[in-house]
Amino acid sequence: MNATIGHVHLKVADLERALAFYRDVLGFELTQRFGKQAAFLSTGGYHHHLGLNTWESAGGQPPAPGTTGLYHVALLFPSRAELADAVRRVLKAGIPLEGAADHGVSEAIYLRDPDGNGVELYWDKPKEQWPRTANGNLSMITVPLDLERLLSA
Repeated sequence: MNATIGHVHLKVADLERALAFYRDVLGFELTQRFGKQAAFLSTGGYHHHLGLNTWESAGGQPPAPGTTGLYHVALLFPSRAELADAVRRVLKAGIPLEGAADHGVSEAIYLRDPDGNGVELYWDKPKEQWPRTANGNLSMITVPLDLERLLSA
């Protein structure tokens, strides 16, 4: 199989609040809007990487703990410096971080969007730096990430 994930579509309680997060804080570009009910955002000129709608969720609450659903959406940044820029914008907006980890293959920051959806902001390290076992299999790890060092990038 040679498929990729084309986009993620999220149910949100308040479209303007979600746009303020994904567009104004994270830096996605608004590509299309359907009134007060839906919006589509992207990066790099693509038609949309992210859909937001209130069709079934206007004024709704996040799913309760212990229920199934989206764990998180992971947003891949092309460089460590661009990840650091995004994290600085998140912190400036007063959005709390839930975690910061070095996975050997990537460096990741974890937080929640205004609707309680998990969001991972990360960049991939060069493949030649990925940790491997003696027989060549990938050996991902989870260790604390030095956030101050990332922010100095």
